Amino acid sequence: MVAEVLTDITNGVGTITLNRPDRRNALSGGMIRGLILALNEMESLREVGAIILTGAGGAFCSGGDIQSFHEQGGEGAGAAEIDRAAVEMQRRDQDETVGRIHRCRKPVLASITGAAAGAGIGLALAADLRIGSPRTVFATAFGAVGLGGDFGAAWLLDRLVGPAKARELMFLYPKIRGEECLSLGLINWLVPEDELQQRTREIASRLAAGPSYALEAMKQNLLRAPHEDLTASMYAEVPLHKATGLTDEHAAAVRAFVSKQAPTFPSGWHGQDI
Repeated sequence: MVAEVLTDITNGVGTITLNRPDRRNALSGGMIRGLILALNEMESLREVGAIILTGAGGAFCSGGDIQSFHEQGGEGAGAAEIDRAAVEMQRRDQDETVGRIHRCRKPVLASITGAAAGAGIGLALAADLRIGSPRTVFATAFGAVGLGGDFGAAWLLDRLVGPAKARELMFLYPKIRGEECLSLGLINWLVPEDELQQRTREIASRLAAGPSYALEAMKQNLLRAPHEDLTASMYAEVPLHKATGLTDEHAAAVRAFVSKQAPTFPSGWHGQDI
């Protein structure tokens, strides 16, 4: 059986590849289980400093497997009432995939190869940074199959593009391509297709070689910011700032700055200790 999620660790960068190219990497139960295991592994391994999430075969993730929905009689399998157990299972699945990516201590970079649609938007937008090419396409697509949306798509879109644009993208589900993805902030970089893999690796490698304590502290501050006012955010920043000031990373960076040299940080992820 072909693995539906592939993993690789090279030079401090962990790569997770969604691997159902025949279904444009549509989510299956096996893929979700594999993604959860891969995320857990990458976040726990000391040698991984940054994580790339991508898809095989020219697509990122097309969301739910519509062919499977059709074969089983719809997303609800033809039932007349909501399956409460299925609700709880999907809640856990979403929290351990989109939620885990969003709150991961390590930087996560999504390399958007082709289409990110439906639930695939949630996986892509939960990442800290995103890179795409002219072939990149975002489409919520839930309305096209009569579904309300899941995997955090509405929440993430609202925060990235604002309420009005998020409603447009959810209600009308247009296909947003390359340049427009960049202008809306759905991706951070737009590069030629033949450079996508190399540029993704370069950015991830820079993150992996960076100051892991400081990166974790920055992410904690950024995650907290939308839910607190300025005073509360500044109050919470200080202990993290002071903690990073006690690290070997900080000392090495200060020495390098004074010497007008580029800093070299200790290898391996240390951020869990702050």
